[in-house]
Amino acid sequence: MENGALTKKQVLLYHCVEMEEVARKIASESDCIHLHSINWRSFEDGFPNLFINNAHNIRGQHVAFLASFSSPAVIFEQLSVIFALPRLFVASFTLVLPFFPTGSFERMEEEGDVATAFTMARILSNIPISRGGPTSVVIYDIHALQERFYFGDHVLPLFETGIPLLKQRLQQLPQSEKIVIAFPDDGAWKRFYKQLGHYPAVICTKVREGDKRIVRLKEGNPAGCHVVIVDDLVQSGGTLIECQKVLAAHGAAKVSAYVTHGVFPKRSWERFIHKDDGSEKAFTYFWITDSCPLTVKAIVDKAPFEVISLAGSIADALQT
Repeated sequence: MENGALTKKQVLLYHCVEMEEVARKIASESDCIHLHSINWRSFEDGFPNLFINNAHNIRGQHVAFLASFSSPAVIFEQLSVIFALPRLFVASFTLVLPFFPTGSFERMEEEGDVATAFTMARILSNIPISRGGPTSVVIYDIHALQERFYFGDHVLPLFETGIPLLKQRLQQLPQSEKIVIAFPDDGAWKRFYKQLGHYPAVICTKVREGDKRIVRLKEGNPAGCHVVIVDDLVQSGGTLIECQKVLAAHGAAKVSAYVTHGVFPKRSWERFIHKDDGSEKAFTYFWITDSCPLTVKAIVDKAPFEVISLAGSIADALQT
């Protein structure tokens, strides 16, 4: 379209405190995205005392909010803003929640289990409709594919992925033709193999031996190659470490890892840090995106970690 630049919508982007740096990067990616601020204050009893700046001037504008639900403590204040913005007579409202945090807690194994992923989706499905219609909810690499069906008809979930950014990074590597993609289990393979189909694949599997879960090589040959383990998120990192050991034992020349969401509770990223004692380094690279900003702050300039920013991808999604 010749007039493509003219038809781009101007977007006013609000953000939570944790996401300030990512929001600045998103705004720097596009002349059509303009940062606006919120006063995140608290009353003496600890409950939020919030103020949306320029509220009168956003009428008729396309508005977005960049969220980070990194802990239950910060969710309520952000939901309060998320539910308020569409009611300010905006032309459209988009919620960008790069990491859907309850996504790995959807299993109902016995009566009494509470599926918190479903609860979160129900809450977000009740965001008020703006003048432009339902809210768009942008999420990257949601953990369980069935979760896309948890959302009600009052929101439009837009599921994005960080894999194209990984592919760009892999093409920059020396000997990029000797890369093999490893999936730590069948779930990761089902999720990502179509997007990474032009790379040879190795699939691992987890088997139970007594109380232990042991990683085994199921199919593929990592010998002599730079093997990149790909998954949607990492918590303790135990599976990745076991996977790396199996790949190295089968002759992988180098092993790296990519996860979209570096959750790493209790500083579990520390077990991956390169030490200066001459010891062999298990992971050559460990790529994460900036979907979990507290992790990004913690691992800055620490090898093998490299952060691949979602900013450009989010800027594009805001034009959807």
